[in-house]
Amino acid sequence: MENLQEQIKNFILSLGAVDVGFAKVEDGDFGSLKYAVSVVVKLSDSVVEEVDLAPTHTYFNHYRTVNAFIDRVLLEAGMFLERSDYKYIPVAASQTINSEGWHYSGRYSHKKTACLAGLGTIGKNSLFLHNRYGSRVRLGTLFTDCPFETPDPILFSPCAECDLCVRACPAGAIKGIEWSPEVDREKMFSPEKCSQYMKTAFKDIGRGAVCGVCMSVCPYSKGKTILDIKTSDSHNGRPE
Repeated sequence: MENLQEQIKNFILSLGAVDVGFAKVEDGDFGSLKYAVSVVVKLSDSVVEEVDLAPTHTYFNHYRTVNAFIDRVLLEAGMFLERSDYKYIPVAASQTINSEGWHYSGRYSHKKTACLAGLGTIGKNSLFLHNRYGSRVRLGTLFTDCPFETPDPILFSPCAECDLCVRACPAGAIKGIEWSPEVDREKMFSPEKCSQYMKTAFKDIGRGAVCGVCMSVCPYSKGKTILDIKTSDSHNGRPE
């Protein structure tokens, strides 16, 4: 018989997610809700591959629709847990909270939770790189007081000398710094440069809310997988 952790994972996968992970989060502002469920939904390869030097109207619509889908999955997963007398708080798939200034951040980092859950790592483009699907994914996070078994994640940068995203970024927002858990986002990437460029250059596509160029050029979105190097001691976690 499945335990509750297996049940919630299989339930979320049955809704259409491609991966689910579990983490214990000590630095969130969720009170007694210290456990997190990380939900991964894959973007359409065909839609992403149409993104070249700029986003497309189709990509903007797809991005927005997938975010709404993730929010629905989080709601249904939370209600699933609540039926077993556990509490839940969903973190929106795409929501910026600027109550204390313009920080281009949500309530809690989906990327951090997904890394803690062992689902992948972070690229130089400051995007989450899923173990199998690279950056062609969107994330959601559900906090709960339901205790889960959690993995010991392997945290590393797979980018090595690759700088495709650095050279492709039309805003010049990617600084070329490899990620590690100690490196803050602002050292790797300027969200302000990215946002301001999108609002100016792509204002006719979703009012400049999306880009996707760095995602479309990433080799881990084009057949390479993090799993291949994650377990390779001979390459120290770096691709050939």
